[in-house]
Amino acid sequence: MVDESLDLLTLLADPARRRIVGLLAAEQLCTCHLVEELGMKQPVVSHHLRALREAGVVEGSPCGRFTYYRLRPGALDRAAAALVGLATATHSEPPRRPC
Repeated sequence: MVDESLDLLTLLADPARRRIVGLLAAEQLCTCHLVEELGMKQPVVSHHLRALREAGVVEGSPCGRFTYYRLRPGALDRAAAALVGLATATHSEPPRRPC
């Protein structure tokens, strides 16, 4: 579970993907909105959206010629729980492995 969550954190370490997730946390957006907000070319935005879709972070729903994207409910919960677990572990002295 922690490895999978850390993979998600690695995916979100990319500034563009992190920004997309932040924007989609506030509202559903189509690719043209994201292109405008990010100041990137459409193929680059689509590449990042594909990576986020494949990781199960975002999902799209067609609306005429456009596809609107939103965060999948609960998609970030495991990563958040893994971070909380790691943060909690820092509050106590870990055991020392003998040499």
